[in-house]
Amino acid sequence: MMRCTVEIEHWEMHEVFATSRDALTRIPVILVTLVAADGHIGRGEAAGVDYHGETPQSMVHDVQSVSERLHADLTTAQLQTLLPPGGARNALDCALWDLRAKQSGVPVAVTAGFLSLRPVRTVLTLGLADETDTRRKARESLRYSELKLKLDADRHLDVVRIVREEHPTARLVVDANQAWDRALLDRLEPPLRALGVELIEQPVPQSEDATLDGYAGLIPLAADESCVDRQSFPALVGRYRYLNIKLDKCGGLTEALAMVHEASRLGFGLMVGNMCGTSLAMAPGFLVAQSCTHVDLDGPLLQRLDRPYPIHFEDGLMSVPARALWG
Repeated sequence: MMRCTVEIEHWEMHEVFATSRDALTRIPVILVTLVAADGHIGRGEAAGVDYHGETPQSMVHDVQSVSERLHADLTTAQLQTLLPPGGARNALDCALWDLRAKQSGVPVAVTAGFLSLRPVRTVLTLGLADETDTRRKARESLRYSELKLKLDADRHLDVVRIVREEHPTARLVVDANQAWDRALLDRLEPPLRALGVELIEQPVPQSEDATLDGYAGLIPLAADESCVDRQSFPALVGRYRYLNIKLDKCGGLTEALAMVHEASRLGFGLMVGNMCGTSLAMAPGFLVAQSCTHVDLDGPLLQRLDRPYPIHFEDGLMSVPARALWG
């Protein structure tokens, strides 16, 4: 048996972070710690997927429900059968990867098949705000070359225009978080393209993906809420060109790596995202980022504090995570 502990933590944001769905001042996460009989320790963090009904309390319950089945020789493949995709399995899966790396002395990256890791550049996400705060945030982000803008059904072109005025050279991705419909997407795509937007993330609700059939816009679409794990892929073919892989959605690094291979086989472009959290949550995503065109691992940049041995960010460029942190 391994000893498994799980606790709830809260991490304060720099300021209110608003999307079309909610507004947050702090991020609740769970921290799973696995302790083997030999004393080695593995850790994993998850924020969960609130729009799937997950809460910190439900994730704690899910972890505790399988804690007695975490035997000493448990593999990450076997873990996939114990819990469904979601935050609880993500935290356990990443903790198990970390534990096995600590026990063997072999980094997770090597076990996962990476010959080397390179720094990656993440977007910085700007939450929804009024014009004054949007201009301020854009000016404060001038050192970041890539920005992701949260939009909704009422605040869209004006937000992009304001940011473009304050940061003319930024590469821009926009995220509607399911707030649009097909008619609004078709109306907004030409002016968004004129403003230099390179990617539109999850424009319509997951239940309305079929309305994207025949989309002729030149800005590619990325599936986020509609992309959970590999089981989601058949419904996304022909509707989205990019997939946003998030470990909290798919249930951990094990499934995320499998998604990378299958998505590439199907011809999808890749993005890696996050549900906010500390560097401990971003470190496994950093491995996924090695295969992605678009990277959104800016969780620690939005928070006041981080864990010991944090990932180093230099104007959006992420350094390889320290093994003392994870992996």
